[in-house]
Amino acid sequence: MLPDHRLPADVDVPLVHDRRRREANDTPLTKRAETSTSGGVRSDRAVHSDEVEERQRKPSDRAPHQTPQHAKHEAHATVRSVDPREARSANGWIGIDRDGVSVFKGIRYGEADRFRPSEPNDGTPARADTYLAQCAQVPGLMEQFLGGSSQPMGEDCLGLNIFTPDVDACLPVMVWVHGGAFVNGSGSVPWYDGTALARRREVVVVTINYRLGLLGFTGTDDLGIGDQISALTWIRDNISAFGGDPGSVTVFGESAGGASVIALLATPAATNLIHRGIAMSPSMPQLRSATRAAEAINEVIAAAGVDHPDALATLPLDQLLAAQAVVLSGSGDSLTAFSPTLGGAIVPADALDRVAADPRPLMIGTTRDEMHLFTAFDPAVNSLDLDGALARYRRWFDDDAEEALDRYRLRRPDHTPGQLVSAAQTDQIFRHPARRLVERRVGRTHLWWFTFPTPAFDGVLGACHALDIPFAFDNLHRPGVEIFTGDGPERQSLADRFSAAITGFAKDGDPGWDDTRSGTVVLDGDGAQTVEHPEPELLELWDGR
Repeated sequence: MLPDHRLPADVDVPLVHDRRRREANDTPLTKRAETSTSGGVRSDRAVHSDEVEERQRKPSDRAPHQTPQHAKHEAHATVRSVDPREARSANGWIGIDRDGVSVFKGIRYGEADRFRPSEPNDGTPARADTYLAQCAQVPGLMEQFLGGSSQPMGEDCLGLNIFTPDVDACLPVMVWVHGGAFVNGSGSVPWYDGTALARRREVVVVTINYRLGLLGFTGTDDLGIGDQISALTWIRDNISAFGGDPGSVTVFGESAGGASVIALLATPAATNLIHRGIAMSPSMPQLRSATRAAEAINEVIAAAGVDHPDALATLPLDQLLAAQAVVLSGSGDSLTAFSPTLGGAIVPADALDRVAADPRPLMIGTTRDEMHLFTAFDPAVNSLDLDGALARYRRWFDDDAEEALDRYRLRRPDHTPGQLVSAAQTDQIFRHPARRLVERRVGRTHLWWFTFPTPAFDGVLGACHALDIPFAFDNLHRPGVEIFTGDGPERQSLADRFSAAITGFAKDGDPGWDDTRSGTVVLDGDGAQTVEHPEPELLELWDGR
């Protein structure tokens, strides 16, 4: 068995849902105009190029953000395409022709009542040129960096989006599961747009929404993971009409999305729906125990002011989100307050053992400075001196704290004391769990380490969490990306290499890299090279902790 990577309650991990630090700094990372809806549910009203594209194709009498499929299917099944910029699937879905890439937005893959498993949609063709609502949430730090989604929020959110270069082909399918600590995000974030991958790499890209936070991960039912399986089921049954091969499906995701990839690979209900997996910076410590799930639901009940979990079903949405915010801003382990449960209704208790023994090909990787995204602007971390950093290390390493700090200082000589704390958290949450899983894998496995440091914000972010996303999607041109990645010319060659690797893997299980028997592939601005697995003396500090 792998050591238990769940974090003790006294470890303060400011992942994307940590509102305590965000509330202390009201300055947005990118300029956005926001409007508020009731109960603190915000709708980002920034206008992106694809939103303009949608508006150009909408009938003039359509209400803003109205998703046509919400009406009865009969009203749309006979719609005829008269705009040459429209695209059609083989079975009649009407989408957008984006210079040769057909884009279908907001296709409903399932429906669900609150706290009930999702039921599959029948897939009746309709107009699909507008994203579906994103799951109700309070946008986090990650969403500020990624530009957020322009869609309204609500519980009616189970939609997917398809980007295909040829609706008549039979191409590999790549299904993106977004991150956001299982409490934030959506498949319609601009950086997740699959147009570039579809056009340049000849794959079909699908991005999905799933239920988040209290709506998707209260108790052990793991409705959010169930939604992901429902989406994969819809894809198996329908993707051939969009030029995709249902026998070649790769699931890829980052952060909570990467952890979802691990959970899905372990889940019997998804076995025949997935053929390969790509886990980017998987937050595997979020895969919680049934005991932790029970503790978390008690926290929710207390925060909501009810006596029984059943009473949550009738509360107004804004009251549910308020209770979720209380739980996430509490002093407990917020990282696992809302996340998949090992040994729950869907994900087996021995999930990591199952993934280790799974013969399906897997790519997995992390960035060098994951936690810098969450600590770089945190005064409580930035103000630490060496004594303060040592005190943090003692939480993790007890009597070995001084030795551990010396090892990190040797490997990170340019780091401040606060950055040394961040480096340790990076390995605790991301790199160590990923590496130890890789070491136990029997199936073909490829391990990468993304070390390209962004010059943005005077370089304090380093190679931080989520920095690799626009490179993987070959979306360096998307709005706001330069704010995060810088604008150096070396970026495109890195995007070329990374996007070619993951799409090559999606086609035949081979990214063009050596597998983990040869080492780790290091990705930076100078190229991709295979090296002996780096920094073993740091990772061994976390063994058994």
